[in-house]
Amino acid sequence: MSLRITEECTFCAACEAECPVNAISAGTDIYVIDESVCTECEGYADSPACVAVCPAECIVKA
Repeated sequence: MSLRITEECTFCAACEAECPVNAISAGTDIYVIDESVCTECEGYADSPACVAVCPAECIVKA
């Protein structure tokens, strides 16, 4: 279970602060999700918090 951020990322950083397990970090041009850490917010929220705040709608299932 994991999510990933596509090339449509606008590098706005909205998602990073929402991650309860700190799986999101700044890459070179886009934010990236560490798939080995991502829990899709299971145990923290009903749905992935990063997806809810992403204005570019670029966070998808890995």
